[in-house]
Amino acid sequence: MAQQKQPIRPNPPPLVRVSGTHREIGRQIGEACTVQVRHSVENARKLLDDAYEQLELTWDGAQIQARKYIPFAQERYPQYIEELQGIAEGAGVPFEEIAVLNAMEAVTMDALHLTTCTSMAVNELRTADGHVLAAHNEDWVPEDEDDVFIIHATPREDPPFLAMSYGGLLPNVGFNAYGIAQLIDSVYPNDSRIGIPRLVVSRAVLAAKTPAEAMRAMLVSHRAAGYNHLLVHESGEMYCVEVSSRSFEILYAEAGVLAHTNHFLSAKMLELEKDPSGVINSRIRYYRAARLLKATEKHTIKTLQAIQRDHVNFSNSICNHAVDIHDPLDREKTIAALVIDLTAREMHIAWGNPCENPYHTYHLDA
Repeated sequence: MAQQKQPIRPNPPPLVRVSGTHREIGRQIGEACTVQVRHSVENARKLLDDAYEQLELTWDGAQIQARKYIPFAQERYPQYIEELQGIAEGAGVPFEEIAVLNAMEAVTMDALHLTTCTSMAVNELRTADGHVLAAHNEDWVPEDEDDVFIIHATPREDPPFLAMSYGGLLPNVGFNAYGIAQLIDSVYPNDSRIGIPRLVVSRAVLAAKTPAEAMRAMLVSHRAAGYNHLLVHESGEMYCVEVSSRSFEILYAEAGVLAHTNHFLSAKMLELEKDPSGVINSRIRYYRAARLLKATEKHTIKTLQAIQRDHVNFSNSICNHAVDIHDPLDREKTIAALVIDLTAREMHIAWGNPCENPYHTYHLDA
């Protein structure tokens, strides 16, 4: 199996420690990650330029579109708009450009089928040491791999959390001190509308103290669309919450394992899928991940990492290498792979494709 050579990253992603008010947290992220934030803005601008024939959307047009979503987020979650404003101030970039990054799927009308992520979880019944584990492969444009970093946040009013992020995005993939972990997978419903951007919705989940509070955040009114939120609690309770702008379905883990990719699993939400034939690769990844999860009776961090390296259906495999695809809307790769040990409050992350890069360990000090 010939593979296109990928960057080798023996070093861990940068760790950024932030604390204080939401504005201060955003500003500290922007200051510490100025290079990454500005680079991600450049990447987004180039992506829209390259995809102009399909999207007919300029960078200026994207900023105009993104402005329509901000008032909805401002009304419900002003604290996270404060974080975005802080990131813009700290990195010295216009707020409007940060807004585009955080509403990219919305302003491009979900034409970006780039987010081909894979998420998994196993509870204490299916692990060798009785720990609760969650795993996620983050797939995105290869140019943004340089922009990955880890945020250790101690907000003034919310629970401390540890999250993976990149560029100028709000953090959302991670876990907090109350034993709430969230992994997100893009899904493509046909009822999207102008409302609260998905990234803002998912950012609010990291502030939850209970599973019910987390779900209420996922289902906030006036949301623009939705993700699949794979929600894990330290008790071993695990759910997939499939969300669109107006509908949702909650799937409960069976036999101590759970997996999700980028298509709807519930019959109710499947009726809202925008283009079922466009997510065939997602279905293959889902069935592959589910089979591998079920095949091991007692999982460890290493068994989940082995699944994250899987290359069945290469290059659109769980470990994604699809950088040789010429369509800018479908060109992606795994830019980070992480395993969360929720019981130990640890995150193990490989920067880049996990088949070629080592995992590094980060702890939530809370």
